[in-house]
Amino acid sequence: MTRISALVLAVGLLAGCGASVQPTAEANAPVTVTNCGKEVSYPLPQRPVAYDVSGAEKMFSLGLADRMRGYVMNKLGDPSIAGSPWREDYTKVQRLGTARITREIVVDAKADWVLAGWGSGFSEERGITPQLLDQVGIRSYMHTETCWNYGDKKTDVPALDALYADLENLGRIFKVEQRATDLVAELKGRVAKVRQSVPANTQPAKVFVYDSGTDQPYTAGRHAAPTDIINTAGGRNVMDGLGKGWATVGWEPVVQAAPDVIIIVDYADQPAADKRKFLESLPALKSVPAVQQGRYFVMSYGDAVSGPRNVKGAEDFAAYLRSVGR
Repeated sequence: MTRISALVLAVGLLAGCGASVQPTAEANAPVTVTNCGKEVSYPLPQRPVAYDVSGAEKMFSLGLADRMRGYVMNKLGDPSIAGSPWREDYTKVQRLGTARITREIVVDAKADWVLAGWGSGFSEERGITPQLLDQVGIRSYMHTETCWNYGDKKTDVPALDALYADLENLGRIFKVEQRATDLVAELKGRVAKVRQSVPANTQPAKVFVYDSGTDQPYTAGRHAAPTDIINTAGGRNVMDGLGKGWATVGWEPVVQAAPDVIIIVDYADQPAADKRKFLESLPALKSVPAVQQGRYFVMSYGDAVSGPRNVKGAEDFAAYLRSVGR
């Protein structure tokens, strides 16, 4: 047998045994998805970088950890890593920064694709935008949840629908469509069960989300994930009229809203127990039903920002509401 014949035979045997072979040009062909209201074509990313819990865990949930160049996450999010179902993936993928993502970080990492949100990652002020990255040959994808405030075609999509859209788009971009389809179906099924658990003929519990702040509270507005989480669980965010994502408000609107429950977002800068003590120390809040009745729910930062853990956040908060008769 000639060497050429032997090589042909060996390749044929490997293919028959299901061994991996070089990807075809078709497998690597660019795909087009809708991102922030625009059709965008993406070649298959080779060195992707994700920002924060939102970006990292959307990638991890689709089994893409081994294909990532790295992730960037503020150290304030570290407790979310410890409680993540993908904490092992965090240890396998290189952490490229412990503060905000920057253009310098992704350029130094030789990234060819970046996943982040508008305002939470991409920013004109900080010099890292999809347009600026395009100039240095780096493609980008914007979290759909943040598209309400980006570009010419602003889109207002509820947080859970935005999550599903991102997972399906990432599935197409990274050629793992079936994995994305299965994951979205699972998440939608769990959300449906939560909604079915909401008691009939009851008024939604009024809920205030407390992230941080002393002089003024920093909270979740209509476009932030907790609003959809709260709605799914059977409550109503008392700041859902605030046409922003995360924003600062005054204490007086909180008092006037008279929330039945306060969600405290938990991350590394201040323990949730200390945040509760601070809220209870404010004379203005003593008339608020949530404070009078001690109704607080602690939500992990990882559950509160756009990502697959939003569904767990809805499940856990629904369980809490049911436990207090709501």
